[in-house]
Amino acid sequence: MGYSIVWFKRDLRLHDHAALYAAAQRGPVVCLYMIEPCVWAQPDAANQHYQFLTESLLELDAALRRRGGQLHVVTGEVVPTLARLFALAPFSAVYAHEETGNGITFARDLAVGQWCQAQGVTWAEFAQFGVVRRLKTRDTWQKKWEAHVKQPCLPSSALPHLRFFSLPGTELGEPLSFPAPLDLGLTGFVPPRRQHGGRRLGLSVLHSFLVERSNQYRGGISSPLSAPTACSRLSPYLAFGCLSLREVVHATRQQQDSLPPEARYQKKGLAAFTSRLYWHCHFIQKLESEPALEYRNLHRGYDGLRELEVNPAHLEALMAGRTGWPLVDACVAMLRETGWINFRMRAMLVSVAAYPLWLHWRPVGLWLARQFLDYEPGIHWSQMQMQSGTTGINIPRIYNPVKQAHDHDPQGHFVRRWLPAMRRVPDTWLFEPWRMPPNLQLRCGVTVGDGIPMPLVDLEEATRQAKLRLFALRAQPDVKAAKAAVVEKHASRKRVQESRPQKNSTRLGSDGVQLGLEF
Repeated sequence: MGYSIVWFKRDLRLHDHAALYAAAQRGPVVCLYMIEPCVWAQPDAANQHYQFLTESLLELDAALRRRGGQLHVVTGEVVPTLARLFALAPFSAVYAHEETGNGITFARDLAVGQWCQAQGVTWAEFAQFGVVRRLKTRDTWQKKWEAHVKQPCLPSSALPHLRFFSLPGTELGEPLSFPAPLDLGLTGFVPPRRQHGGRRLGLSVLHSFLVERSNQYRGGISSPLSAPTACSRLSPYLAFGCLSLREVVHATRQQQDSLPPEARYQKKGLAAFTSRLYWHCHFIQKLESEPALEYRNLHRGYDGLRELEVNPAHLEALMAGRTGWPLVDACVAMLRETGWINFRMRAMLVSVAAYPLWLHWRPVGLWLARQFLDYEPGIHWSQMQMQSGTTGINIPRIYNPVKQAHDHDPQGHFVRRWLPAMRRVPDTWLFEPWRMPPNLQLRCGVTVGDGIPMPLVDLEEATRQAKLRLFALRAQPDVKAAKAAVVEKHASRKRVQESRPQKNSTRLGSDGVQLGLEF
């Protein structure tokens, strides 16, 4: 029977690893990770992703060595690498998790399947999330998701029978080595305060959230002040597969059940978090079912809405954190430093880009993909379109950055922390410094238009014009008629049962998509 390749991708763990478990039952394995130059050359790849990856690979390798094996890390494109290994020592099967990634990984997986078929090699893929490949209808999706997360996890302790195949020319004990980022074309800045990779840190973050921080979850995840601790902060560990989605769901439900009755607020926070794990897969399923949404509007009736009106100056100012709206620029500064901001602020950034700045979601999305350490293509591109109003099925959410600042940073602590120039601006003018009288600017030692940028556009007028254009398009009969097909293929059928009705908290649009969730 020979040996099998276990191809690690964005599943960098041993616990609850279905591909490894199945391969180990078949016979000896080679655990392989391939650093693909073509993937790292894509415009959504960033140096911070690579650093998190290598940290996670080192920990995975250490876990395999404790079991008498090792992780083989090879730099090269996948099909040629598999062909070389096959010529060196033929294998009988390739085991991997399904990946719902960007376009190039989609094409690569198709090529791997074709190569395996041509060589007579078994190509076995397993579900990584509650995402269904070749889903026929959304009507059954929720039940399938629940069935996936309810399955028992496959513990790494169930792998004592793991046997390793020794590749010719390799020696056990050789330390892992990785190509330098520059060799892969990765020259970008790495946020100095980003989260670090590896399963050990992921488990620590999970434990601290379930035991302590989840008490802040309800009511704490929208403000950029409280969100860094109120949010789970598990997203990069799920995106790179250091933790499995199923084990996080299990751990969350177990903690919820173990809490005493008086911990009602924390229980509700954990229930809300579980619902967001559901929405995590709901959005990835959109990309799985329609890979083209990474490149083109989900609702084709919106083609041409923004594509022909390119404004490089607006995009450059946004990326530099020089829009003139303090909360927006503070969020960009935090992203540069940490590689993370909370969902409400992400939505606001995209809304500002899409409406008053009238930028197309694709270039903005590529920039943000590089900024977000937890970049998950399915969630990312679905949200870029949703917040830009091009899905055709969601009520547009157009965030006013001045109002958001008053709502979520009323004392200006966040803005002043990340924008030092704003520390001399009085509270009255903090979120609209361009309205400061010149004599007051002089007295405070600030100059709006120099150290503090002027807004790129008149916020109210630009937003009004954007709304007029968007809603005029939405009202066209052919655009309204085409909405039904998008709803049928992509809209959620979920109805969330609230223990107590809350005004405007769970409104459902006519398409059945729940509104108001802060996933």
